[in-house]
Amino acid sequence: MAVRILSIKTDETPHENPYVAIDSLEWVNERVNIKGLTERTKLYDWIKNEDGEAYIIDSEGNKTCLIPALCPDGNKYVKTDCDESENDLLLSLPECA
Repeated sequence: MAVRILSIKTDETPHENPYVAIDSLEWVNERVNIKGLTERTKLYDWIKNEDGEAYIIDSEGNKTCLIPALCPDGNKYVKTDCDESENDLLLSLPECA
């Protein structure tokens, strides 16, 4: 199963790693038109351990997949698989309503 990430819900507390500030992510399974909201760590586990696929579509229609990552202190998060010189599209998504 693959889901498109639509928006993020972030914690207002400042974090050293901006990805850890993401509490949950809103998604849609475009194949069956089902929406949901999933905690950051659960999405990490789903991508890493269950072969899940999550992606973002940019304004030009390009698809960028999310990958699981770990902070040095062990916090799980997801980020886009992009070049370090590019802005991460995940952090540019709107806040969940």
